[in-house]
Amino acid sequence: MTKRVKAKPNPSEPTVLKGARAPARPLFPIVAIGSSAGGLDPLVTFLANIPQESGIAYVVIQHLDPTHKTMLPEVLQRATTLPVSEITHQMAVKPNCVYVIPSNSDLRIVEGRLLLVEAVAPRGRRLPINGFFASLAQERGELAVGIVFSGMGTDGTLGLQAIKEHNGLTLAQAPESAKFDHMPLSAIAAEAVDLVESAEKMPGKIISHLFQSSFLSLPGQASGKNALQEIVGLLGEHTGNSFTDYKINTVLRRIERRMSMFQIPTMEAYVPYLRDNPAEIDLLFKELLIGVTSFFRDPKVWEYLKVVALPQLLAAHPQGRAFKAWIPACSTGEEAYSLAMLFSEVVATLNSPAKYSLQIFATDLSADAIDRARQGRFPHTMDSDVSAERIERFFVGEKNGYQVKKKIRNMIIFAQQNIISDPPFTKLDILCCRNLLIYLNAKLQRRLIPLFHYALNRDGILLLGSADTPGHFSDLFSPLTTSTRLYRRLDNLARQRLPTYFPTKLSAVSPPVPVESREAIMPGKIQSHVEQLLLQKYSPAAVLLNHDGDILFINGRTGAFLEPAAGKANWNIHAMAREGLRYELAGLIKQALHTEGVIRLKGLVVKDSMGLAQGVDVSAETLTQPESLQGMVFLTFSTTPLLPEIKRGRSPNPKVLELEQQLLQARNEIQAVREEMQTSREELKSSNEELQSTNEELQSTNEELTTSKEEMQSMNEELYTVNAELQSKVDDLSLVNSDMKNLLNSTDIATIFLDSGLRIRRFTAPATQIYKLIPSDLRRPLSDIVNDLDYPDVEADALEVIRSLVFSERQVPTKNGRWYNVRIMPYRTIENVIDGVV
Repeated sequence: MTKRVKAKPNPSEPTVLKGARAPARPLFPIVAIGSSAGGLDPLVTFLANIPQESGIAYVVIQHLDPTHKTMLPEVLQRATTLPVSEITHQMAVKPNCVYVIPSNSDLRIVEGRLLLVEAVAPRGRRLPINGFFASLAQERGELAVGIVFSGMGTDGTLGLQAIKEHNGLTLAQAPESAKFDHMPLSAIAAEAVDLVESAEKMPGKIISHLFQSSFLSLPGQASGKNALQEIVGLLGEHTGNSFTDYKINTVLRRIERRMSMFQIPTMEAYVPYLRDNPAEIDLLFKELLIGVTSFFRDPKVWEYLKVVALPQLLAAHPQGRAFKAWIPACSTGEEAYSLAMLFSEVVATLNSPAKYSLQIFATDLSADAIDRARQGRFPHTMDSDVSAERIERFFVGEKNGYQVKKKIRNMIIFAQQNIISDPPFTKLDILCCRNLLIYLNAKLQRRLIPLFHYALNRDGILLLGSADTPGHFSDLFSPLTTSTRLYRRLDNLARQRLPTYFPTKLSAVSPPVPVESREAIMPGKIQSHVEQLLLQKYSPAAVLLNHDGDILFINGRTGAFLEPAAGKANWNIHAMAREGLRYELAGLIKQALHTEGVIRLKGLVVKDSMGLAQGVDVSAETLTQPESLQGMVFLTFSTTPLLPEIKRGRSPNPKVLELEQQLLQARNEIQAVREEMQTSREELKSSNEELQSTNEELQSTNEELTTSKEEMQSMNEELYTVNAELQSKVDDLSLVNSDMKNLLNSTDIATIFLDSGLRIRRFTAPATQIYKLIPSDLRRPLSDIVNDLDYPDVEADALEVIRSLVFSERQVPTKNGRWYNVRIMPYRTIENVIDGVV
């Protein structure tokens, strides 16, 4: 039985065995091939085109039925002269060999050895290709090659992204040549593929790329440096972005990758190719951006943020606060959405009436990446990085994956920005810049770290990548822990650091010479106390309404103008307005919604709960800024002295009395209609809540059906693979059967095969001259067939041979005087079981 070790939940973090030792031989390239339904044919074609001594090892990761022993190694062995082996635990990888994953296992590679891990994900949710590709990227780096062949689903996409991030080569089968194009198309759509080729051309492309001389390690000649400067200049001219401050080795490696795709030997030859092909400049630009990211990368960091850092940040503001965060180089948004989800989880755990919010600014140099990030759509492969609980809480299931819920998307503003040349966001509480600094030279790093310090508020949190540090600026940031790259901002030397670098796209102007000045500093929180006092004593009573008149916010003392309505709680302005305001407010609000500017209504008279009258002026304005308040109505109240009443006698005119009565009746009718409308609104709101509940139930059912569909799809892929293996076996058996039939007939010997019940299994053509056999006699007892032999004991001798296992041989005459030598021998199966005679 094959020994396995328990897998961790995250396939990108394999279990490392202490017993695995690195091989002494030099590193060699490893090609990992991922395939599913319809992948057998391209696998056979690919292996058939591999040269005998390529110096490369090949690992095949095929989706297999976990309950069925695979025959894939035997099938692939017939297509290549390279040795094909089924992988066993801790098998050492050797060049010029093919390794095939066994059934019901996941695979990792650590220090040159293949480790089998138990598949813990449920059937239909297993992603063995992603897991192995990710571990291969970490193990081999530039010597890793990933290929995705035909298959359903999206397995392999994240793995190819990991290989590409580590400067490896990624390929996908041309979709038009794949029986099932979902896997290749998913990888291509994610921009994780360097080459799209047919299976027969891939070996040559891979060998050409891997063994091409590394001519770009560092150009020492002037011509090489000039060519590099021209390439960087073309990039800046075409895209508007400069790469002069990127590490030269990073730029050279990316240029080399693009050149190797087109077999261009020198940078001098690559420059005119770029000039003639502007599309290649765009591709090189995307290659330099290295847009690889994932949800909750480095789980320990996110766990510390959730358990320690964010709760401390919220606890420092018990009255509530709107926090701000900035994520430069956000790529397709996974890290921004991770932070938004984490903040929502932390706030949900607080039993506090205070309101907390987080506005995240996520920026990147790539416009395509920003467009994809705004959509918030991600494939099913994100299951390996996001827990099922978070998927249910923060995502909506779709046909091809998931979409982030609108509540989380509204927390993030995505924008295109160049961190090197554009001004930064400021007054931040969190700044997350992960795996960007490693691609920039030391000079630019020394400029950006103080800039991050300037952008953060006091005690703000800085999150860097696993390979990033503040460097020489330890006086600006203190580490929160030693195991994570989390830092807290310190208030040291900020003003002396900042003037050295502040990015802006405005024309460069020499900074003015700083003049020492004395600043009046308010002790404590005097400024905030003064502002609060002014708001309490001098700001008018006001309310914020939506277009239906529902009160969203109240400022100041509004009790003189509004009162709660009797009965069920109702926060509508028309229900809460006191007598004297109710009818006038309806027209005022309606006019404000259809008119720009402030609408005022003066000289109204309102009676309070004691029956005392007071004058009131009311103003209404429809807000257009900020965007979050757009379309809402801002209503303010101010008291005014009453004008003296002019005494006059009651008008004896009956017409006036009739009009007053009609006006009173109309007001009563309007009030009744308004109450009916309010009741209808409440009923519609209740119906909407019921429909929303029904929709959630249907969504849950849809998710269950989607899961079942994925499981059935996975099973269908596995069965398709098993069927292909069995079909190959059937073809082989058919060929062997034809060979055996021709062999027996060519001997010209009358031969009859009988089973243990002496029933006919098979016979040769010469046997029909002695026994009157026809094709339909198969499975009939031999005793039923008429024959010309004078051999009445033939059945008895046959049974004796089966019993004693000793063959019998006699000379027997026929009825027409001919003699035959009759030999009876035991029939042995491949398993060495006696199952008849011959």
